[in-house]
Amino acid sequence: MTIRVRKMKKKDIPHVQYVAKVSWHATYEGVIPRNIQDNFLQNAYSNDAMKQRLKNSHLFVAEIDRDIIGFANYSPVKQDGQVELGAIYLLPEFQGKGGGTALLQEGMKRLEGVKKIHLSVEKSNRKGKQFYEAKGFEVVKEFDEDFAGHMLKTIRMVLKVKQS
Repeated sequence: MTIRVRKMKKKDIPHVQYVAKVSWHATYEGVIPRNIQDNFLQNAYSNDAMKQRLKNSHLFVAEIDRDIIGFANYSPVKQDGQVELGAIYLLPEFQGKGGGTALLQEGMKRLEGVKKIHLSVEKSNRKGKQFYEAKGFEVVKEFDEDFAGHMLKTIRMVLKVKQS
């Protein structure tokens, strides 16, 4: 099982939308009410929103045998080398098999001048938090966040990227 990571293309939008929906529902079941998840996904991953992301940020997809199993979305790199990892999602059956690591490594390799990667993760998302900690991310703060009328416990994490 070889995982290949490449830049996302416009034709990948439906596949990325599917990965986002399935992984969100699996991750946030019992944490975020389903109707709030669905409203968020409908807006954040609409065709128009995805086209904007493709134009204004860095998107990578992870594939196995040409099937998209995950994706990562990075902001543009700021002048001081800061970047936001806005999303890294994998289909549940492929979590823990190297796809997340491959997506993270590809971002670090391809984003010129990146010095620090920032992200937010829901405190109850243990798999996500453990993944980021295993990759060297450190907690910088915790706070309550109003997510469409539902309160979340959010953790901000940062990774200092070693320059090669």
